[in-house]
Amino acid sequence: MTTETLTIFLGWMTVINILVLTLSSLVLLTAREKISKIHARLFGLDQAGVGLIYFQYLAQYKIAIIVFNIAPYLALRILA
Repeated sequence: MTTETLTIFLGWMTVINILVLTLSSLVLLTAREKISKIHARLFGLDQAGVGLIYFQYLAQYKIAIIVFNIAPYLALRILA
């Protein structure tokens, strides 16, 4: 695998992951109450706790995108 192929792969992987993050954020913003009721009953939590878990999920996913997608992509772009 060449660095050019890997750079293209990481670029598309970043785009896809950012789209998933955006879609997840939009769904949670628009249907938060319905979704939090379902998850609260499913996991035996209160709805306030579910809101905190959603926030942690989005924050950790964003950090993972930066660490595993954006940083390697930028490093390969700098090397090229």
